[in-house]
Amino acid sequence: MTDAAELRSRTQELLAAHPPATVDRADFLGARFDAGLAWVHYPEGLGGLGAPRSLQAVVDAELEAAGAPDNDPRRIGIGLGMAAPTVLGFGTDEQKGRFLRPLWTGEEVWCQLFSEPGAGSDLAALGTRAVRDEATGDWVVNGQKVWTSSAHSARWAILIARTDPDLPKHRGITYFVCDMTDPGVEVRPLRQITGEAEFNEVFLTDVRIPDAHRLGAVGDGWKVAQTTLMNERVSIGGMRIPREGGMIGTVTKTWRDRPDLRTHDLHQRLLKLWVEAEVARLAGERLRQQLVAGQPGPEGSGMKLGFARLNQEISGLEVELLGADGLLYDDWTMRRPELVDFTGREAGYRYLRSKGNSIEGGTSEVLLNIVAERVLGLPAEPRTDKDVAWKDLAR
Repeated sequence: MTDAAELRSRTQELLAAHPPATVDRADFLGARFDAGLAWVHYPEGLGGLGAPRSLQAVVDAELEAAGAPDNDPRRIGIGLGMAAPTVLGFGTDEQKGRFLRPLWTGEEVWCQLFSEPGAGSDLAALGTRAVRDEATGDWVVNGQKVWTSSAHSARWAILIARTDPDLPKHRGITYFVCDMTDPGVEVRPLRQITGEAEFNEVFLTDVRIPDAHRLGAVGDGWKVAQTTLMNERVSIGGMRIPREGGMIGTVTKTWRDRPDLRTHDLHQRLLKLWVEAEVARLAGERLRQQLVAGQPGPEGSGMKLGFARLNQEISGLEVELLGADGLLYDDWTMRRPELVDFTGREAGYRYLRSKGNSIEGGTSEVLLNIVAERVLGLPAEPRTDKDVAWKDLAR
């Protein structure tokens, strides 16, 4: 069993052989992966050592103290938080060996082709089709996806498509890895209320995906997608932050720096949100400890719910606290950013961008149902389309 002392020793060996001050960043990250110190709970040869997940903090602390570069996790969050655990759970040995290393080092960015114009909250109703070419064994995909973060910079995408319209909607879906450089893939920007085009819509026209890029069995796409979705909600709502980190830290700093803005009412609201943010942070720590025992469950949906509500309430309070200054906005230029920076811009941006938190990664309405049914055990809502073939559903 790998313990903390052995991990410290391995980390120091990595630093001695690849000094961060003199070694190229990409070379250092590759060496870290090869040493099993990327994500220590992954298997040996795939960036890990089969160690307990909780020991990752030991490695991270040693590397941070040495000034070692990280892999820019915010930029590659979809790959790290969603694609990697899905590939690990359902990929073949060849797929794991091909995709995980450049995913972790950031050499290859990933995006998620799930939502569609007619299948957002009801994701299982998706209509993008994948038809098997019996002559070559490839899958030919046609359809449209929407709200795709990072599609404009992604090399690969995790994709779910309908392979059997004669089955009920949850059962006729298959999961693929899609090459975003394929000539049949067209990415168009979606400009948001913030002025940026962080999201995209993606059109797939006769995109050929080799069967070797299928994850899981044909028709098991919904099962595979659950791993992605559960990890997605944990990665969005359960990020590790220090006390007074994130958006609550920004507004409390303004409160301390600008006593002229304070009122009794705003003080009471800030105290309430500070406590709720701290409760959410501690709940996230507990959730991460539970993950040591296995894959995330539906509890991550509760974390993501709280994240969305808190971000929206905190950013609203910040705009009110700043008064007229809270209405200022620095730049409406159309940009296509590679990451979301909630704390690096002004209050107006945070207020507008947080509106998307209750939509992305599962709408709050859908997550409330998941928490009610799968966490609290309340009766499920009646679903009349459960046993109806997808092709016969009203659209």
